Amino acid sequence: MSFSIDYLNKISEVIKYINYEDIETAVKILSKTRDNSGRLFIIGVGGSAATASHAVNDFRKICNIESYSPVDNISELTALTNDVGWEFVFETWLTESNINKNDTLLVFSVGGGNREKKISQNIIEAINLAISRGSNTIGIVGRDGGHVARFADCTILIPTIDKDFITPITESMHLVVLHLIVSHPLLKVNQTTWESKK
Repeated sequence: MSFSIDYLNKISEVIKYINYEDIETAVKILSKTRDNSGRLFIIGVGGSAATASHAVNDFRKICNIESYSPVDNISELTALTNDVGWEFVFETWLTESNINKNDTLLVFSVGGGNREKKISQNIIEAINLAISRGSNTIGIVGRDGGHVARFADCTILIPTIDKDFITPITESMHLVVLHLIVSHPLLKVNQTTWESKK
């Protein structure tokens, strides 16, 4: 079997094991956030940072949800890293943004953060702050979900079916789940460009 077929089969297999009820729960949280004039803050590191930026665009443009990500301003992100360190960069940014009980924090991550292994500690500090402020928290994460899965209000877990492909499959599925959510009839307000063309 070719690598391409094998990879796509793995993606297909992962889809079968995602808990769709968790996706519906996330959609309800996001709908409530919009109804309460709350804001959506989206974070991620590495490839997940790019997905966070992509998600800001989609939630604003398609769902009319006021959305922001610290990764979209490299000057501020690096200034905060310089001032408070990488571990606290998201926590500090969220504090400066006055995250509150009407807001939601959405995390894209492969592992969800692990303090003992010192992986994605900035995500751990961010979700701890959001919880302390009474904000809603959603994670779209892989592996065992890490810190995010243990503490978020809603976790959409991308299951591991091949330990040699944890990161690429999780990050591929981040985008699949993102586009499912922003296309959901409870959230979608505006038609996307190509679908609007007759």
